[in-house]
Amino acid sequence: MRFTSLIVELVRARPRLIFWIAVLAQAALWFIVPTILYGSPPGDTATVLAFGREYQVGTQLGPPAAFWLADIAFRLSGNHIFGVYLLSQVCFVVTFWALFQLGRAIVGGQQAVLAVLLTATITAFSFPGIEFGPLTLARPLWALVLLHSWQVIGQGKRSAWFALSIEAGLLLLTTMAAIPLLVMLAIFALATKKGRHALASTDPVFALMVVMVTVLPYAVWLERGAALIIPPLPQLSDLEERLIHWGQMLAGLVFALFGVALLLIFNSRKLNGKPEDAPVIYRPGVAPSGRLFVYVFTIAPVLVLSFAAASLGTDKVIGGDGLALLLVGLAVIVTASDLIYLRRQHVLRSVWLAIMAAPVVVVLAVAFIQPWTGTGEIKTALPATDIGKFFGENFERRTGRPLAAVAGDPQLAMLIGFAAPGRPHVLLDATPQQTPWITFASFNQTGGVVVWRAADTVGTPPGDLVKRFPGLVPEVPRTFERLVTGRQPQLRIGWAIVRPQAAQVTR
Repeated sequence: MRFTSLIVELVRARPRLIFWIAVLAQAALWFIVPTILYGSPPGDTATVLAFGREYQVGTQLGPPAAFWLADIAFRLSGNHIFGVYLLSQVCFVVTFWALFQLGRAIVGGQQAVLAVLLTATITAFSFPGIEFGPLTLARPLWALVLLHSWQVIGQGKRSAWFALSIEAGLLLLTTMAAIPLLVMLAIFALATKKGRHALASTDPVFALMVVMVTVLPYAVWLERGAALIIPPLPQLSDLEERLIHWGQMLAGLVFALFGVALLLIFNSRKLNGKPEDAPVIYRPGVAPSGRLFVYVFTIAPVLVLSFAAASLGTDKVIGGDGLALLLVGLAVIVTASDLIYLRRQHVLRSVWLAIMAAPVVVVLAVAFIQPWTGTGEIKTALPATDIGKFFGENFERRTGRPLAAVAGDPQLAMLIGFAAPGRPHVLLDATPQQTPWITFASFNQTGGVVVWRAADTVGTPPGDLVKRFPGLVPEVPRTFERLVTGRQPQLRIGWAIVRPQAAQVTR
């Protein structure tokens, strides 16, 4: 007797319901975990907030869209970091919604859900998206660009041109990886019959005008400030080393597909003794143009973005793994036949759930076990709220003014920059060109706090800080408790107040 689980029946009867359950559950999980467990935001989120607070048209960190959006989300949430965590998961949901819509247009709703579930295993190993930044924002924008590009090229929907132009412009304002991605899209359109037909109208002209208007301020900033710094191309003697590096990057991307490979192995015919009992997920035939579209934008981003990263000597794929691997799940489904058999249903469900749970287990282990087994500092265990509150309140108590600026140790300065009352400006005193919104002169004018990692109870400032801030008078270092202290040394922060010049004159 053939047995079909409730989940499989829902995939066949209500694919959209399964999509929303799977995606919203994962988004809720990765919203709750950092909100509860993290004392400080992960990765470079604090830096994103510090730069976003200034609303610069552009910085050395790249285009401004992600930084501005992070600041908006932070302000709308009452200056609480959960607003940025929520924004990350909104990006996750939009990415998968666009992927699901693209899959429905090419392989139908039932198999589109399977593509989403496969892609979810890739995100678990490669880009869970807790940390908000340009890479996180680029994923939904690229997914939407692909969706509306297919609607224009594959389905002939002229109404999709406007959305495509807006998304392309925003992608250019988010990551420099947008340039090679959009060039690939243009080449595909010119190389295919349907693409050339879609371009044979005035719609692309108006779309190009929208893109140009969207990116014009950033383009002017780049041209005037000469801020676009491209690493030099490798010398002939370095080619072998860069090729090896490229191979290592490709190997890393392949490893991110471990979850997909595991599910395919357990669903293979050889491991199922009764293939006739396996339920079937059906789709209409895939058009050759749709198959080509999926294959091109699965393979080309992987090769081009990783090769560009290796050529320029960067450690990570340009644009992140999320852009490179976005369509891999859909490509696996397109490669399969029109009838997909789901063998060993209970095992497949258990394996998928285990893959989804694995990153959570890792996060819990890092938060509660690593402090007892390792000596390295856990970035998310720093009590950002307590640190920001202490220095903000002490500066205001000593000077009668709200804390306007902070400098010193970059990591601590970034935390104080978003966690202190009033959100002070951050001055990267070792590299002041990266924070052009504040100078040493303006820092001394408004006053501020200089912080550093104290190695003793005296709080002697590092020599380089003393050179950059002459006359620095250290205060008694402040010790803060981490979420889990374990075997780690105490978090002791040395600090000094640079009093506002106006206040010094009136004394």
